[in-house]
Parts: sequence; C-alpha cells; structure tokens
Amino acid sequence: MMFPKILKWTGIVLLSLTVLLLIIFGIFFYVYGTHVNKQYAVEVRPITIPHDAASIAAGAHLYAIKGCGDCHGADLGGKIFLNDPAIGLLAGANLTSGQGGRPAGYTDQDWLKAMRHGLGTNNKTLKLMPSYETAKLSDKDVAALIAFCKAQPAVNRTLPPIKTGPVGKVLAVLGKLPLFPAEMIDHSYQQPGAMPVAVTREYGEYLSVSCTGCHNPKFTGGDSPIPGGKKVADITSKGNVGKWTAQEFMTVLRTGNTPEGLKLKNEDMPWSMTAQYSDEELQALFLYLKSL
Repeated sequence: MMFPKILKWTGIVLLSLTVLLLIIFGIFFYVYGTHVNKQYAVEVRPITIPHDAASIAAGAHLYAIKGCGDCHGADLGGKIFLNDPAIGLLAGANLTSGQGGRPAGYTDQDWLKAMRHGLGTNNKTLKLMPSYETAKLSDKDVAALIAFCKAQPAVNRTLPPIKTGPVGKVLAVLGKLPLFPAEMIDHSYQQPGAMPVAVTREYGEYLSVSCTGCHNPKFTGGDSPIPGGKKVADITSKGNVGKWTAQEFMTVLRTGNTPEGLKLKNEDMPWSMTAQYSDEELQALFLYLKSL
C-alpha cells in the first residue's frame, strides 16, 4: 500500500516543482520584455562627421583596436558569432549600405545614437552592442570611426536578428549577459572634443575602457562575461601586470606570450586585437594599469 502513496506524493512534488519553475521563467520572460521594449528619450548631441582620408584611416585603426570586427566582421557585413539553443543566436549587424545592412536614410544622428546611447532608430536599446564603451570616445574619435564605417563598400548579407534563448534571457535579466547597453550608459555624459595622444596615465585611462568588458570596471577580473568562459585576470598592479616591465606588457599584448612562460589563447585574451595598438597606446595603457 505504501508504494502507490509514494508515487502519488512523488507526482505531486514533481508537478509542484514544474509549476514553480514555469512561474519563475514566466517572471524572467516578463522582466526581459520590459527591458527590450523600454523606449528612451535622449538628446543626441550633433557633431560633424568628416570624409577626409586621414580621418577614415584613424577610424580604421579604432575599428581594429576596439575589436569591432569580432562581431561585425572585417568587411563590416556582420556575422553570427554564437548559435546556442540555450543562450541564443547572437549576431553582429551588417553596418554597410548593402542588402541586409543599415536602412536607407540612416543619418549621422542615428550612428551617434547607436554608438553613444546604445539605441536603435526606434529609441529602444540595441542588443549586445558595447555602446557603453563607444559612448566614452571623444568627438574626434567617434567621428573618425563613423567616417570609416560609412566609407566601406556595400556588403549584401542579411543576418537573422538576435534571438535570446531561455538561459540567455535569465542571464540578461540578472546582469550576467550585457544585452541591454542603453541601461549601462550615463546618457548625460559629456565626451571630450579630443583626447591628446601621449604616453600619459590620462590617455591610458581613456584607452582602458575597452578592457572593462572582460576585466570589469575595476580591472580586477573575476568571472568571465561569456557564459562558461575562463576566469578573467586581475590586470591591476596587484596582478601579473604589476610584475611586468613595459616591454613585457607589450610583448604579451602582441604575441600572447607571458613572462611566466604561458601562451594565452586568443579566445581568452584577444591579443591579435591588442597587437594592433601603437607603441604609444600600449605604453600609456601600461602606465595607467600599473597605477591601480
């Protein structure tokens, strides 16, 4: 007689747990929807976008050292960089004027709204675009980056929209997946007109914004922003960087070879990207990180 009772109570417990999980997921899905559909009212400060060769070349350098190609591709035509049923389908947009690219009538204000506010033309947050980094770029640098993007030839490539899976939604709501850039930006921030390029702590701090996505705003590392990724290193003076010389630091960021005899994998530390920094940029970045 006990066995039927055990089965009955087991069924009740399993059903209760299933209902509870459905309720929890329902809450997460609802909150996710409020993030996605929130509309922002921001004032996009206009700046002049140049068209000269020097500005376009400067923009090409920024595109390289900011890792834009990791999501948008070397040809700016976009690409799928993650397709996982649990996390979702994540793709970088086609930034060119080709089929599947930016819409007709896309203005300089639209570029600025995306890069400085993380917003699309509908005033809703873009997904996964690290605008919290490009929002800190000076007027001169963001103008050069936009000039470069606009100058590239059309690429006909239509990509599927970003689609977040159940685990991706939960991670996004918990802040473990930076899916909503507009929420991570101080929309009243006043960017500098230009940032003097020099081997200074100030210039190093300006460049270090690109490191915060993985190493966190305090540069102390910890959990990877990529679900299931390796632990991220502390790059302050308390970590290995504090033991390295400027030349050793530059070697690590250009080859992945550390003074400790390790070979860093590019997927863990994108040294093929940082290899494109100039000597001046790397020295300034080292100066800033050593001061922390």
